[in-house]
Amino acid sequence: MKEKISLKEYMILLVGMFFVSVPVYYIMMPSKFVVGSLSGFILVLANFIPLKVSVLTFILNAILLVLGFLLIGKEFGAKTVITSLLLPAYLALFEVVTPNPPELTDNIIVNLLCFIICLSFGQTLLFNINASSGGLDIVAKILNKYLHFEIGRSLMIAGFVIAATSIFVYDRNTLIISLLGTYIDGIVLDQFLDGTHIRKKISIISPEYEEIKDFVVKKLHRGVTLYNATGGWDNSERIELVTILQNNEYASLLEYVSKTDPKAFITVSTVGQVIGQWNPHIKKIK
Repeated sequence: MKEKISLKEYMILLVGMFFVSVPVYYIMMPSKFVVGSLSGFILVLANFIPLKVSVLTFILNAILLVLGFLLIGKEFGAKTVITSLLLPAYLALFEVVTPNPPELTDNIIVNLLCFIICLSFGQTLLFNINASSGGLDIVAKILNKYLHFEIGRSLMIAGFVIAATSIFVYDRNTLIISLLGTYIDGIVLDQFLDGTHIRKKISIISPEYEEIKDFVVKKLHRGVTLYNATGGWDNSERIELVTILQNNEYASLLEYVSKTDPKAFITVSTVGQVIGQWNPHIKKIK
């Protein structure tokens, strides 16, 4: 395990796991629904094993970590180890600070939605630095390596199985809420992740392309590609400038172009994901 973790990533791990732990302890546990996750399974186990949730979480995560090292080996990342230890640590802290938290509201649907939004936000922070919250992710990786199950499908199946275990300790209403919550959680998480990856692809045809190129490169610190283009109406030769920007950068570019060349021809499209090295903020060019 030779994964290097920067200080920024350590901070994101701390914040991300905080937003994962808070809804588990302050929303799911008092509301007694079981959204498919390791924490949901532990909530069911706590009805049969007289140990604190934080202790059960630590024991189960420790077992999964050992299995991960033995069965996954070098593919097993340091970030997963950290997040697996942070969850029981946060839960233990919450047990000391607020031993018996009340339900967030009297409406279980409202509680479920608040749980999913908070949890998905934390998971998105983790996934964006190639980390996870541990737990079922370890199981999914093991199934993927040895049974060739897709990781996404493994997580979904395991989640529904855990949600279904709620019937052993709660009623049918809780079972249905838990299954629906598991499904909605996957949808909301996908939306969070998609939102963080969206970029704008801007194509500009303007005689002032050199000035616009300098603005993008020197002010926005993004890359630009120039293409030779031929106008189909009059066969005139032109230069098409293409760049990919974040939403706030896109707004700045439009403002600049409107002042530099109000007659510039601009087309904009949404890019769902950029794969490869997407010109991370390069040093300012003098």
